[in-house]
Amino acid sequence: MTAFKPIGKLGLTTCVALVMGNMIGSGVFLLPASLARYGWDAVAGWIVTIGGALAIATVLATLTRALPDAKGPIEMVGAAFGPLAGTMIGWSYWVSIWTANVTIAVAAVSYLSLFLPIIGTMPGLAAFCAFLLLWALTLLNLGGARMAGWFQVVTLILKLIPLVVVAGIIFLLLGKSGGAALAPFPKEGLSAGGITASAALTLWALLGFESASVACDKVDRPGITIPRATMLGTLLTGIIYLIVCSGIALMLPMEIAASSNAPFADFVARYWAQGPAYFIGLFAAISAIGALNGWILLQGELPLSMARSGMLPQWLAATNASGTPVRAFIVASILASLLLLANSLRSMADLFVFMALVSTSAALWLYLACAASALRLKVALPVATLGLAYALWTLWGAGWQASGLSLGLMLTGLPIYWWVKRTS
Repeated sequence: MTAFKPIGKLGLTTCVALVMGNMIGSGVFLLPASLARYGWDAVAGWIVTIGGALAIATVLATLTRALPDAKGPIEMVGAAFGPLAGTMIGWSYWVSIWTANVTIAVAAVSYLSLFLPIIGTMPGLAAFCAFLLLWALTLLNLGGARMAGWFQVVTLILKLIPLVVVAGIIFLLLGKSGGAALAPFPKEGLSAGGITASAALTLWALLGFESASVACDKVDRPGITIPRATMLGTLLTGIIYLIVCSGIALMLPMEIAASSNAPFADFVARYWAQGPAYFIGLFAAISAIGALNGWILLQGELPLSMARSGMLPQWLAATNASGTPVRAFIVASILASLLLLANSLRSMADLFVFMALVSTSAALWLYLACAASALRLKVALPVATLGLAYALWTLWGAGWQASGLSLGLMLTGLPIYWWVKRTS
């Protein structure tokens, strides 16, 4: 007899698509430009970041099995350190999500400006286009998790196209020219400062490996599906990133890569032709749109879970007939829209870099807290120790401005916590 699967639940395939779709977004398509100046240090940064992400992913998978009643990593932190810690970490992570949505929407519009150059010359117009994209995908998610999940599968397939094309060009160049196709390895060796700085940037591209855990209420057989999807999605995405981003950063002349608004398209144009480069730009925009869809799903599911756990006002726990947290989606998208409005005069590049660092730092507090929770609960101790050290190191590498701002944003959740406790 076939087991009954509740309508709207996400299986392993859609969970892996959610994880990879949230990770393969704007970061991979814009980071080669940011990492070009670090050269081989960035390659080492990728390796460290992939290892750190796998360590945190292992911790999340182990905590999922050890705490089957906890609905996501926020409740896991609450189980280890109490409701105040859980609320603060959950609030910080929610900030990181809708902040990331602004960043991803801007990245999608940036690639679309290849076809409508006027967008890139008018910051206000770029912000307006990002606003429209944000709300279009919010409306899609209001249709339910299953619809959003299938949209994620379709966009994941499409977004893999530019990665496969660029990877193929990289291997052809290496097969033809060998190591001569790459920038020479520096005579002075690798730089600790360069590795640290590049690792902080590369983590932005890997944010999202916790997606299946956050959306656990919508996952079928979460104790089995979430660990498998988390580990598989993280490993596959990390390998893709290491090959593709490093190849572009080391094969494109640095002066071209560092100033590029669309490094994937520029890479294809240089080593293939201009025509295919436009298609790569289109698929890169689709990739960012797919990632934005997945992150919008989480921006509704996270406050829903926290409200049901008594961490946020019960008003956010309301759902429609299909179980969709309409109020949570709308509140988060309003906050993201206000952030877009406040920064509408920034250039797309400046807005992307600024919000990426803030979003990464805010998410790092969750990773740090999950590793600390595993240590407190005596679960996966060796891996949790590595994960804790990695999170602290990356917070330091992100810089005191981004990490300090993320800490300040987390503390804004204190009045909400006290209000909920007084009224409950």
